[in-house]
Amino acid sequence: MRAVLAIDQGTTSTRAIVVDESGAVRAQAQLEHRQSFPSPGWVEHDAVEIRENTRRVVRDALDASHDLEIVAVGITNQRETTVLWDRATGEPVAPAIVWQDTRTQALVDSLADQADLLRERTGLPLATYFSATKIAWLLEHVPGARERAEHGELAVGTTDSWLLWSLTGRHATDVTNASRTLLMGLETLAWDDELLALFGIPRALLPEIVPSVGVVAPITTDALGGALAGVPVAGILGDQQAATFGQAAFEEGESKNTYGTGNFLIVGTGERIVRSGHGLITTVAYRIGDEPARYALEGSIAVTGSLVQWLRDNLGLIATSADVEPLAASVPDSGGVVIVPAFSGLFAPYWRPDARGAILGLTRFATKAHLARAALESTAFQSADVIAAAEQDAGLPFAELRVDGGMTANSALMQFQADVLGIPVARPAIIETTALGAAYAAGLATGVWGSLDELRALRREGERWEPRMEPAERERLLRVWRKAIGKSLDWVDADSR
Repeated sequence: MRAVLAIDQGTTSTRAIVVDESGAVRAQAQLEHRQSFPSPGWVEHDAVEIRENTRRVVRDALDASHDLEIVAVGITNQRETTVLWDRATGEPVAPAIVWQDTRTQALVDSLADQADLLRERTGLPLATYFSATKIAWLLEHVPGARERAEHGELAVGTTDSWLLWSLTGRHATDVTNASRTLLMGLETLAWDDELLALFGIPRALLPEIVPSVGVVAPITTDALGGALAGVPVAGILGDQQAATFGQAAFEEGESKNTYGTGNFLIVGTGERIVRSGHGLITTVAYRIGDEPARYALEGSIAVTGSLVQWLRDNLGLIATSADVEPLAASVPDSGGVVIVPAFSGLFAPYWRPDARGAILGLTRFATKAHLARAALESTAFQSADVIAAAEQDAGLPFAELRVDGGMTANSALMQFQADVLGIPVARPAIIETTALGAAYAAGLATGVWGSLDELRALRREGERWEPRMEPAERERLLRVWRKAIGKSLDWVDADSR
């Protein structure tokens, strides 16, 4: 039986899955990588560790699926995280700067008068979130980097480009990842010379932009110790676009919300570029071969699952991330505690880099169980904010919310999400739709599946939660949440950071 291998290079881990032509996941392997926080606001990854973890999980997944014919490889990735490497040696010249990193805020502030141009040209707000400021920072702070970049000795890209280079030797990225850089024109789907000049980035440094669905390059003989040699990488999608593809939400008006390190709502707008008036991002959803690109509105939330990791790693309140659900369920409510996890400022729909995390409503009554419950509730409240913005932009209410990602295994969270939205929440049978979407893209490009309709027929619903909360209580909770948001703003100034 034919199958596709997908590499899901995420913010906290790298996963490989093997999907057969019936749409079943036949094997998977996963490894976490280290999170580095060298200074306040700085978040870094070791790109070599990510590359080696990728090789290990691919080999482990292949060992568990030896009876299948792997005909294509798909890649999906944490999007804005930026890697700078030496073309000759293939080694990074600096740590990868992660999408959550805020070290470039001074550069963002200096370009404030260009914000309207950038939003019009790229669909994105001017923020530290996106790759252009990270590339500019690396060129200024890595010794010799600018001169070497101008001479074509260095290459830059998001982690899809880094892995593609490591596996095939080709320097490319797809339109979804390119649309997250502040450097690609939404209409042209090409690097914009005016924006490159604005950030001082040489064109020679950047990858070629290719479609999301289409053969890119074959895997080299030495990339994986001979495994998969000659098998093409045939699909690349940024993680949130891949999750949308994996949910079979291909058409205008279809949407999904992914619960991972952060939360990301995507609502398709078809071939139309829709400008948000309520704090959402306009982005590329996917492009199949030479077909017109499909676009989407996105609500990006920086901290959701990573808040649970913070409870585990920084505060020691839980031993494993899975422990948060029974701890939170041990109390009937948050005891008046509200957590605003603005560790990197607030993303959509607020876009307030001056915000910082806050724990509010503390009394002597509060316990670690109330903190755990407040952490989960903050995920649902933030999602409610971006869904409200999407409904305003689209002019139509959501009938239900399709969800995916690791946090959706938490039934208490999903029930609370349905309660604060007042609509059903539906989870597919396969919740890791990010990797599934990359597999679908690569399989579609190589004939494993023949059409989007064929992919749509593979989707199976796993579980559904209906709202149970009284409307008055829902409105009260949302009022308190928005009051808490107000308390987190205007924190960063000359006296704080």
